[in-house]
Amino acid sequence: MFSQSLKMTDEIKIRLKIYLTVITLLLSVGITGFMLIENMSLTDAIYFSLVTMATVGYGDIHPQTDIGKFLTLIIIVGGVGTFLGVIASITDLFVNRREELIRQEKLDMVTGLFFSEMGNELLNRFTHLDPDTKTLHGILKISKKWEDDDFDKAYRVLKKQRLIIDSSRTDFSTLMKYLRNRSDLLLRLLENPIIQEHENFTALLRALFHLRDELLNRSDLFNLLDSDRKHLEGDIVRVYHLLIFEWLRYMHYLKKNYGYLFSLEMRINPFDPDADPVVKGN
Repeated sequence: MFSQSLKMTDEIKIRLKIYLTVITLLLSVGITGFMLIENMSLTDAIYFSLVTMATVGYGDIHPQTDIGKFLTLIIIVGGVGTFLGVIASITDLFVNRREELIRQEKLDMVTGLFFSEMGNELLNRFTHLDPDTKTLHGILKISKKWEDDDFDKAYRVLKKQRLIIDSSRTDFSTLMKYLRNRSDLLLRLLENPIIQEHENFTALLRALFHLRDELLNRSDLFNLLDSDRKHLEGDIVRVYHLLIFEWLRYMHYLKKNYGYLFSLEMRINPFDPDADPVVKGN
C-alpha cells in the first residue's frame, strides 16, 4: 500500500538522520582529537578523518602517537560502517522514491480509466441530485490557471463542505441498473493489486459496491419508507464525498503531468455548468 511505502520512506529517512548524526559526531571527535593529539592542522585533520571513514586511506598522513592510532581505530570501527550506512540509506531512498513514482503512475492510469468509464458519469448524476450544487460550482470550476495553491484551497474548503442529496430528483431504479451494469468494471478494479495500494480509492470502490448492494436488495425502489430513503441518501453521500476528493486529486495530477488530458477533463468538468467538450475559438 502507498501508506506502507510512505512509512518505509519515513523509516529510511529516520535511519539516514541517525547515521548522519553519528558520522557528524565521529567526524567532530576525530578532527578535534587529531588536532590536539597529533598536532595536525584543521585541513589535515578533516582530510585524514574523511579518507579514513571513506576507506580510501592514501597513507600520506598517518597518526604518530599511540593515542592517535587508538582514535583512528575508533573512527575505522565506528565511522566506516556508519559512512557506508549513509550511502546505503541514500541509495534506498532514491530507489524507494522511484518505485513510488512508478506505482503512482500505474495507479493514476487505472484512476483515469475509472473516471472515463464511470466516475464522470456518476459525478454528473450526483450533481443533479445536489440541491446546493452551485456552491460546488464555485469551489471546483477548475481552469488552466489553477496552481498547487488553488487545488490545496479547494481541498480545505471541501473538507468543511456538507454534502446533501435529494433523492426525490431521481429514480433509484435507474441508478441501480447503472451500477449493476458496471459491476464487472468495479470488480476488475477492486481486484487490481495497484488499487489496493491507494486506500482512498479502495474505500470509494467499496462504497460503490455497498450502494449497489443496498439498491439490488430492495424489491421495490419506488415505494420506500422515508427512513429507508434517508438511509440510501446517506449511502449516496458517502460515495459522492469520496468521488469528489478522488476526482480533485486526479485533476491535480493531470494538471501537473498531462496537459492534453487535463484540457479534456476541464472541458467536461461536472461542476462547471458551462462545460462543453467542443473546443471553440483559436
